[in-house]
Amino acid sequence: MNTSSTQAQTGAVVEGSGSTAAFQDESLQPQRNVKTSEDIPPNRAEKTLYVMSLILAIVTFPISLFVCLRILSEFQRGVILRLGRLRPKPPCGPGVVFYLPCIDTLRIVDLRTTSFDLDTQEILTKDMVTINIDGVVYYSIKSPIDALLQVFDPTEATEKLAMTTLRNVAGTLKLMDLLASKEYLSYQIEAILYNSTEPWGVRVERVEIKEIGIPDQLKRALAVEQEAMREAKAKVAAAQGERDAVRALKEAADIMETNPIALQLRYLQTLNTICNDNTRSYVFPFPVDIVKRMMK
Repeated sequence: MNTSSTQAQTGAVVEGSGSTAAFQDESLQPQRNVKTSEDIPPNRAEKTLYVMSLILAIVTFPISLFVCLRILSEFQRGVILRLGRLRPKPPCGPGVVFYLPCIDTLRIVDLRTTSFDLDTQEILTKDMVTINIDGVVYYSIKSPIDALLQVFDPTEATEKLAMTTLRNVAGTLKLMDLLASKEYLSYQIEAILYNSTEPWGVRVERVEIKEIGIPDQLKRALAVEQEAMREAKAKVAAAQGERDAVRALKEAADIMETNPIALQLRYLQTLNTICNDNTRSYVFPFPVDIVKRMMK
């Protein structure tokens, strides 16, 4: 009795683990908007048409070679739809690709990196300033099957999404933040586009903001503001220089006060400095202490 119950529990555990593994396998499969039928076996009609097409290719040999063979380059991949259904095989290419006439349709996808320019967008920033922004997006096809079956036109869809994302992201920032952090804006747009276009089989590689245009009146106002800030910094620097000079003179006076010979040496050094070959007049500083003694 105990043995049978143990076996039943073991079978239930095995069944539960099997269902869990099946659920994990389903969760690991790519989630597609358009459900494909490559795992469904062909019916009798499809098998009949396949045999008839194969016989036709054999009968018309070698003329059928001009129809059934296609050469794909290294940067190209081919997706074959047989009677409108996706074949279970991965994308074919590069090299020679064979497909049957009448029932197979070969769609070629380019894997090279492509770019498109974003039209100039007039955007209202967070601090209520109207600006114009344009940029460029670099992308490539990561999954030829998804790019062919999940989206009608990958280029147009990516372009429209990029323009909308640019408006949404730039509208949440202030003007000075946009001017100071163009790379941050590009990174934000690139991250959003990368996650959004992944189900389409598109990989956004890079987003660059080319120019942020502001009105002329605002340009003049910013120029005046920056000039005023530079003048204020220059005045502060000059005042700090005067303060440092006064401190240095005070320290020198304190040193000379402790040693009267230092003042005499400084006096002789000043005379040596002002004397040269072209000097016709000399100025001799007369100590004020001597004048006071003579007046007494």
